[in-house]
Amino acid sequence: MRSVRAHPLQHLLAMIGALGFVGATVAIAWVLGWITDNVILKPPAERESSMLAAVWVIVISLVSGVSVLARRWFLSMAELRTQRDWRRALLHRYLDVPMDFYRRRDPGELLAHVDSDVNTATMVLKPLAFAVSVVVLVIVTMVALFVAHPLLALIAAVVFPALALISRIYTRKVERPSAEVQRRVGEVSEVAHESFDGAVVVKTLGREGVEVQRMRDASQRLLVERIRVGRMRASFEPAIDALPTVGAILLLLVGAWLVGRGQATPGDLVLAATLFSLLAVPLFIVGFFLEELPRSVVSLDRVDRVLDEPIAATPIASQRLPASGPLDLEIKDLVVGYGARRVLDGLSLRVRAGERVALVGATGSGKSTLLETVMGLNVASHGSIRLSGVELHKVNPAELQQAVALVFQEAFLFADSVATNVDLHSASEPQTAAAALNTAVASEFVAQLPDGELTVVGERGVTLSGGQRQRVALARALVRAPRLLLLDDATSAVDPVVEAKILSGIRAAFDTTMLMVAHRISVIELADRVAYLAGGRIVATGSHTELLKRDDYRSLITAYEQAAVS
Repeated sequence: MRSVRAHPLQHLLAMIGALGFVGATVAIAWVLGWITDNVILKPPAERESSMLAAVWVIVISLVSGVSVLARRWFLSMAELRTQRDWRRALLHRYLDVPMDFYRRRDPGELLAHVDSDVNTATMVLKPLAFAVSVVVLVIVTMVALFVAHPLLALIAAVVFPALALISRIYTRKVERPSAEVQRRVGEVSEVAHESFDGAVVVKTLGREGVEVQRMRDASQRLLVERIRVGRMRASFEPAIDALPTVGAILLLLVGAWLVGRGQATPGDLVLAATLFSLLAVPLFIVGFFLEELPRSVVSLDRVDRVLDEPIAATPIASQRLPASGPLDLEIKDLVVGYGARRVLDGLSLRVRAGERVALVGATGSGKSTLLETVMGLNVASHGSIRLSGVELHKVNPAELQQAVALVFQEAFLFADSVATNVDLHSASEPQTAAAALNTAVASEFVAQLPDGELTVVGERGVTLSGGQRQRVALARALVRAPRLLLLDDATSAVDPVVEAKILSGIRAAFDTTMLMVAHRISVIELADRVAYLAGGRIVATGSHTELLKRDDYRSLITAYEQAAVS
């Protein structure tokens, strides 16, 4: 019904075509019965015109063919447009959900939703109009058989409900196994995705055999579930296929007996037999429709679970940030967690406009979570974030993305040119991109690439070194001249001398506020102030020298130094 409401014209035209086929089916059965009684069995002197009979057969066959063409054409159109609609809806939901959604889902499962789940969910649309029209055909057939003789109608009254009963039993039994099949499809997709995505790890660690085995095991589990469903289909399909044939045989036996007793004409028998034989294929399609319905329902449920995901909060009243200059950042009593676990627990921090603050804390203390939340990627359960006095959730998302930039430690690059990875089709001036690359100390190595800025890097930038990827990603953030720059250990793969040059260059070239996760002493010492994060809170702020008076901070910094030396 969702598809019908979205594309009513296509479904209506398909239904008209399907009903035209029903009318043609009944008409051809009636004409054959009429021909039997009035052309074949009548004495030559009393016969109706055989030419007229031939014309009727040709006209009805043409109507039937046009009806079938209309039904298939418009139902295919409705099916494909519904697939397009649902894939678009999934795409937009993927874009709008908060990052926590992706932490709870495997990429393979998300790919399965937009591929196999959508295909399976719409599989029943193509036979939909035909299945509905077959119900009409069955009713008309029952009436025609009753007119011919009530005993013939009785056979149909037994066969058709039995068919519906068998289909209903099958539908109930196959629903849960069908859901398991779709889950296993997502599992296979996930293994394939991980193997391709981690190709470097697979090759360097010699895990080819292990990955092949993982795929074999996942495929075997899928195979077992599909065979389970296949066995059910093998048990029920023969009964569904055989019932119309058994009914037709009974009809012929009973009909011949009635003709012999003079209670029915040969034409009545031909009409009844023709209707039963013509119903065999439509009833099979109805059986297919009922067989596939559980799989489609299960697949659409999986799609709906994604579409029902709450999206990230939109600005309740869009407010503008100051027109220019670095942004002031004020965080108050911020609480962010994953499930029941609180990562940030009442965190408060103030970063003044133009200030450069180093965020220091042990692994897992919530540094990345804090930066992601300031960027709007996480939903806070309590507390507030203000940018130059404006509540974060009241800032227009487009303006936020232009004013604030977050650079991760794991730099992600697209399989495109360096220039495109920096500009990301934002139509910035070439000199602006060149200046950003220069500030990120990336110009020199980019110039040495085979095609310079036009060199296409591999997926995720695998053709570049870790430090090179980080510098290109940093240039991508700088090309927008952000007024608040969040660095999540974004230069960790760069040597300390180059790192210091980058940070000094950013301060000289951009009027921006910086909040940077730092592990190296050289970076911490470059900051105007240090914010020490522990237990989900900022427990101390001050200069590096001042914080060294704390035993826990000093122990952490000592650990950093030892790690750098080793």
